[in-house]
Amino acid sequence: MPWKNQGGGPWGSGPKGPWGTGPQPVGPRPPDLEDLLRRSQDRLQQIMPGGYFSGIGITLIILLIIAFWLLSGFFRVQSEELGVVLRFGKHVRTVQPGLNYHLPYPIETVLLPKALRVSTISIGMTLIDDPARRGRSIRDVPEESLMLTGDENIVDVDFTVLWRIKPDGVGDFLFNIQNPEGTVKAVAESAMREVIGRSQIQPILTGARNVTEQGVQELIQKTLDSYGAGIVISQVQMQKVDPPAQVIDAFRDVQAARANLEQLQNEAQTYANQVVPQARGRAAQILQAAEGYREQTVAEAKGQSSRFLKVYEEYKKAPDVTRERIYLETMERVLGGADKLVYDGGPSGQGVVPYLPLGELTTKRPPTTGQQSSGGTR
Repeated sequence: MPWKNQGGGPWGSGPKGPWGTGPQPVGPRPPDLEDLLRRSQDRLQQIMPGGYFSGIGITLIILLIIAFWLLSGFFRVQSEELGVVLRFGKHVRTVQPGLNYHLPYPIETVLLPKALRVSTISIGMTLIDDPARRGRSIRDVPEESLMLTGDENIVDVDFTVLWRIKPDGVGDFLFNIQNPEGTVKAVAESAMREVIGRSQIQPILTGARNVTEQGVQELIQKTLDSYGAGIVISQVQMQKVDPPAQVIDAFRDVQAARANLEQLQNEAQTYANQVVPQARGRAAQILQAAEGYREQTVAEAKGQSSRFLKVYEEYKKAPDVTRERIYLETMERVLGGADKLVYDGGPSGQGVVPYLPLGELTTKRPPTTGQQSSGGTR
């Protein structure tokens, strides 16, 4: 017989255990599960007359089950997602973010890929946790980044690919490729190696990055479209393009020497552009001066010859008069610019004093151009 029916057992009265007074209740006691079930059954019996297994009870239960089954078709699509509704495993429609509804399982199911989010894949580098810096650091992956150029040089290329799912290609993304990120990474690395293999190292390291990025993006997109991947490539960004670490110092020295060469060539070209026009200008000036001097000399010669012919014609008419006139004009031209002193040394003269500074009596002036200086004493 239980102890509660024996008045507390052989060790005393009341609800006690065999070792004393028993545990004392602390705080509120939890509800009795059997009591809750019993009350729920009583209420259901009151609602459904005739018991659980009557016709009305079974109908209500079935209706409740159907209602819960129909309500299970509501689902919510987040802002970065698109809902792909499958009817018996076949893609029937795509729904936008928000509250939507599909026929309950197993008729229709829904997949929620993050089709509106732009994803990033890094190639040639990886991010690792760095406890010393309390953050993440970049580590190179040489097996992905080292590539061979068209002129048989090795270049270290790190780049990232930005991609997302096509709004009208969600079904292709879900069912045509098994590993989307791995597929995009493999195709991007292959496309970059192909473009680098067709290019020279110098343009890649200097000014051809935009051309290279555009070519890689077009090649990746063409390959993924041939797979039916349902992925669009937003952008390809080359993060680092350098020679291998073993030869980067020597390569930088070569680049510096090439830059100095280009600078010197530019300076020489600038000097040539400045000197050559000046020399050509001076040559043209000399030619024009010579041409003017020739024209002047020829004109003067022609004028003098014409004058001489005119004088000769007059000379033939009157030789004595013309001869005297020529003599007088010549003496006038010769003595016209000279300093002269006339001394009368005739019988009426008083003679010449022993010393007469004639040079101080006249004003000295430079001789006129084209005339000979003559003494002023006669």
